[in-house]
Amino acid sequence: MKKIQLHWQILIALILAIVYGIIFPTTYSVSEQTLSKLEKKGLKSEIIIKLKPIENLVYRTRVEFISEIETRIGVDDFSKYSRKIIQYSYINAEVDWISWMGDIFLRALKMLIIPLILSSLISGITNIGGGGNLGRLGLKTFGYYVMTSIFAILTGLFFVNIIKPGFGADLSFSQKVEGLVEKQKSVKEIVIDIVPDNIFSAFNESDMLSIIFFAILFGFFITKVGKRPRQILSEFFNSLFDVMMKITLFVIKFTPLGIFGIVAKVVADQDDLIGLGSRMGLYMGTVIAALGIHFFITLPLLVKFIGKSKPFKHLKNMSTPLLTAFSTSSSGATLPLTINAVEKNSGVSNKISSFTLPLGATINMDGTALYECVAAMFIAQAYGVELTIVQQIIVVVTALLASIGAAAIPMAGLVMITVILTAVGLPLEGVGLILAVDRILDMFRTATNVWSDSCGAVVIAKSEGEKLKV
Repeated sequence: MKKIQLHWQILIALILAIVYGIIFPTTYSVSEQTLSKLEKKGLKSEIIIKLKPIENLVYRTRVEFISEIETRIGVDDFSKYSRKIIQYSYINAEVDWISWMGDIFLRALKMLIIPLILSSLISGITNIGGGGNLGRLGLKTFGYYVMTSIFAILTGLFFVNIIKPGFGADLSFSQKVEGLVEKQKSVKEIVIDIVPDNIFSAFNESDMLSIIFFAILFGFFITKVGKRPRQILSEFFNSLFDVMMKITLFVIKFTPLGIFGIVAKVVADQDDLIGLGSRMGLYMGTVIAALGIHFFITLPLLVKFIGKSKPFKHLKNMSTPLLTAFSTSSSGATLPLTINAVEKNSGVSNKISSFTLPLGATINMDGTALYECVAAMFIAQAYGVELTIVQQIIVVVTALLASIGAAAIPMAGLVMITVILTAVGLPLEGVGLILAVDRILDMFRTATNVWSDSCGAVVIAKSEGEKLKV
């Protein structure tokens, strides 16, 4: 019997997970057990007393549950204890049975990220050779990332101005977002933080820009030492990269199970999917349409005419990492699969992929930049603010700069929007309007980010004279 190909296994798992999540939606209830756990975790007795009247009542949506809790205990107390209250009131035994598979799969992928980035970048740079080769490749890579990000942002700007999804938007359909302003970083802070004061702290905190900076520096200076140590270090990091790829291939085998666990929980936890679609459908449609144009037209044209390659053959080769990126909403977690597909399926050399892809997973955010631009314009339209041409240019430039620095920021997507809103004087609470659909759209924009990274690897490899399978 012929074995089902991995990308078909993932697609089947994705469809089954959506069905499973719809059949078993999440509910919330403050039970006696919930109150007991909260008391043990230090919740004040007066708050426990206030929650007693709603004991054992079942709430079908998270929004409805949060609204009731805020009414009972007050907004300030809820914001202080919200995570614990929601965690212990969460009811979905059916999803709990399978969500652990997604948790383990994501943890396994994240376990690989830092050693893979470190070994791939260092081995890639030592294989590239001298500073001239590295400089040329770096310039091409960065130039490609800036160009595609600008194309993406302009596509988003065009669609949001034509469709105007924000006019008539329901301003009451807003959710609170805590701590975004505190997490903002200036351009100066982002640039300073690229240089780690302690590389082991950077490893511990998964500070990707710092890790990439160190890896590039380390790899470059390996080429400057004597022949014997250079050979030993080069062989060590090449061997380490080979081992990491073997582990990656092992983890990839469990992708369908991981995807099933992740997506089933995401779908089950979504409040009122039909109502959400009717209220935010035009905004979601605008983002998805703009991402679709960038994904299926702009990037393939670049691959065909600049990379002199077959874009849709490459797209087929990338099916596994793209479906994984869509399901996990993490280009970093998908990186091991992306490297494997670009090298094994499309024929890009390790020298190119090991340099361009880790860099791309960190700073090349086409889908995210497009999304931030559309989101900012949507918020402006919803609040009745007419942005001038100059202000829209500021949105484009800010979205570009924010997307490059996003890797250094926690809650990157939402924080980036607040940076853009601040730049053009829009209310920061506007972020609450788009929060309900952020997780869904995150899946689409992450897949676009990964597709752009892989297209960049093909274009740059071709420009370096490599013979590819596409």
